[in-house]
Amino acid sequence: MNNNSLLVIPLGGLEEIGLNMTAFQCSSASGEDLIIVDAGLMFPEEDMLGVDFVIPDFSYIVENKDKLRGIILTHGHEDHTGALPFLLREVRVPIYGTPLTLALVREKLKEYELLDIPLISVKPRDVVTLGSFTVEFIRVTHSIVDGVGLGIRTPLGNIIHTGDFKLDPTPVDGELMDFRKFAEYGEEGTLLMLSDSTNAEKGGFTFSEKEVRRAFDDIFSKAKGRIIISTFASNIHRIQQAIDVAVQHGRHVIMCGRSVVANSQIALDLGYLKMPESTWVRLEDLKDLLDREVVIITTGSQGEPMSVLSRIAMDEHKHIKVKEGDTVILSAKMIPGNERSIGKIINHLMRRGADVIYEKVSEIHVSGHASKEELKLMINLVKPKYFVPIHGEYRHLKYHTKLAEKSGVSKENIFILENGTVLEITEGGINQNGKVTAGRIFIDGKDSGGVEDIVLRDRRRLAHDGIVIVLVGIEKLTKRIVSGPEIISRGFIFEDASPDIINEVRELMVGALAGLQDDALSDSALIQAKLRSTLKKYLRNTMDRRPMIMPIIMEL
Repeated sequence: MNNNSLLVIPLGGLEEIGLNMTAFQCSSASGEDLIIVDAGLMFPEEDMLGVDFVIPDFSYIVENKDKLRGIILTHGHEDHTGALPFLLREVRVPIYGTPLTLALVREKLKEYELLDIPLISVKPRDVVTLGSFTVEFIRVTHSIVDGVGLGIRTPLGNIIHTGDFKLDPTPVDGELMDFRKFAEYGEEGTLLMLSDSTNAEKGGFTFSEKEVRRAFDDIFSKAKGRIIISTFASNIHRIQQAIDVAVQHGRHVIMCGRSVVANSQIALDLGYLKMPESTWVRLEDLKDLLDREVVIITTGSQGEPMSVLSRIAMDEHKHIKVKEGDTVILSAKMIPGNERSIGKIINHLMRRGADVIYEKVSEIHVSGHASKEELKLMINLVKPKYFVPIHGEYRHLKYHTKLAEKSGVSKENIFILENGTVLEITEGGINQNGKVTAGRIFIDGKDSGGVEDIVLRDRRRLAHDGIVIVLVGIEKLTKRIVSGPEIISRGFIFEDASPDIINEVRELMVGALAGLQDDALSDSALIQAKLRSTLKKYLRNTMDRRPMIMPIIMEL
């Protein structure tokens, strides 16, 4: 790198929803400095079998950890903070964020026994210096309390990173977006803008969060029985709206689910959530309350199999049993890929007599992301020379570039990047300058090593075609076959119902073993290879099936 150069390196969040993570690296006369904005996760897609969640490949950060000065968080959603426990096992640097954001992160780090990480609380308009970078926190409105955008000053010019945002003129907490500060950067001159693209294909303006209250009020006024509201545990604004309407209609609130209880208590302690002392009651008190006195707030709006709502829908919850007259509200957007699992939960709830209200049939959710007109307004406020759309699938990024062009940014100054692409800015101009390691790491449990692609492929094969195990016992001294071959199958055919097929496979294996020379019987690897190839060919030709074949040779 030459002196006075700036590298912008997205490591996640481009051409995908989630995994948001961007590195900024500055080289100046005083040395090289690196900062990270956000470190998020993504929940698994349907074909990611056995995967709990996905995090970005941050190899580049680990390789350059001596240059890393800090991690900046824009807000507390998991798609911006969820990868932190895994990153912090590799690097130990201060984390900067607003009070609620850090409180949520602190709880997450406790789970992973990461107790010695410096968490530095900031508020909007605070400024911190990290090497060559000076970072100012700018209030934005979003679907979670305490969201910020960033004004990043560098030796080459100013950068605006919007974080996730929308222009909400009537936010639930009364904290308006800091238009003035964004406009100041626009007047001073913005070198580069990175902006949230999630709703770039949606026309007009995103509705205010307060619109949800009207829908809640209408539902509450008509509901005669219990009301169960499922939303994201981090959506404190939505939880506040539910509490306000519950109080208005004389209902008690029960928080159900570890994450929603923890987040609500954190928000209550910090003053971000407000309710009368007698409103929040314990789950154990449910049996003593009349149905018309109850609101249950829980998680599971995306159909997660082990969530509270899923267990309620399957009649597996210890305390909550759905009955005729219950009203269930799914107050969240269906994340693409989750439609089938959400649909199953809705069907089960309806079969048990509940009236289920969700996004397609009522206005019980509004987005936390800016639509087209808001995105154009933000670009006009900031007036960037260069523009990079972030946070979205490719079509979102593409639509956002068109909005930037309409808002006066030159086409040649707009860049759609891929994860790992290095965008280099020098005093001579800007260009894409190679790539660094980037990609996805699949996490199973709390294993920081991740799940390899080959393991994921094996899981897909097992799920699709099943497994056939061939057991053979060989006497160690004489090399004679003394037991088997025994055939065991799982997910391929049902053995008791298909004895003829199992017998055919057994005879085929006997023939394959008989065809081996005596010296071959002393080599387990050769026996396994022969059995595997013979059976693979037979199953492909006779049944057009390709199960995983696992010969096991036991020396007795």
